[in-house]
Amino acid sequence: MICQKAWVFIKRDFTLATSYKFSFFLQIFGIFFSVLTFYFIARMFGAATVPYLEPYGGDYFSFVLIGIAFSNYLWAGLGSFSGSIRNEQMMGTLEAMLVTPTRISLIITASALWNFIFTSFKVLIYLLMGVSLFGVDMGNANLFATLIILVLTILCFSSLGIISASFIMVLKQGDPVNWVFNTMSGLLGGVFYPITVLPSWLQNFSHVLPITYSLRAMRHALLQGYPLSDLLPDILALVLFSAVMLPFSIMTFRYAVSRAKIDGSLTQY
Repeated sequence: MICQKAWVFIKRDFTLATSYKFSFFLQIFGIFFSVLTFYFIARMFGAATVPYLEPYGGDYFSFVLIGIAFSNYLWAGLGSFSGSIRNEQMMGTLEAMLVTPTRISLIITASALWNFIFTSFKVLIYLLMGVSLFGVDMGNANLFATLIILVLTILCFSSLGIISASFIMVLKQGDPVNWVFNTMSGLLGGVFYPITVLPSWLQNFSHVLPITYSLRAMRHALLQGYPLSDLLPDILALVLFSAVMLPFSIMTFRYAVSRAKIDGSLTQY
């Protein structure tokens, strides 16, 4: 029954996404131009050794490719849940969906499944382009460790997204969680450059962002093939984030739904 309901959500969102074919293909072309832009930026470094990049193999393009590819999971996590809630509000179907016997946790999860599936497809395109067209070396990648890190990454980012959706449920517009983590993760999360280039006081803020641990572990696993034992500090940090934030996010969303029902604002947008 759970799988059947989840499949209904996936099928609905897939049909909606592919009905706008031009937009669908623009996203794919956007990936190519994004990768190409950073490839030319990386060429400025040439064969020069950049000390900040040495822990990641020394190649800036490989470093930033992992960053821009896997940061898509953060944008998906932050945007999928709140975007789904906002769409349901605008279409007037939110109240009908929430009064069904389906558990709130399933509604939350299923509403974002397609976005994460499509995000995984885009990440795969990023990596395939990097390897096949631009010579990124992932021959030593630890795929098992990568899968573990990926699952924990999705859990962490989903928790933030569910909290974001809670604000949308109550406030309708204006989501501080989305804004803060979008902005701070791009600046402090190590997406475009190692966090070691930052002043030490800013690095302290980097260490409270799950994307910092996710991208560092991903780079070590994919580019250098680190074993699980060497990746353990970052993996444990992601486990801790997930263990704390996931239950908290579900509780927050349930409270937001309860608040909206009491206020009678489920049909408002």
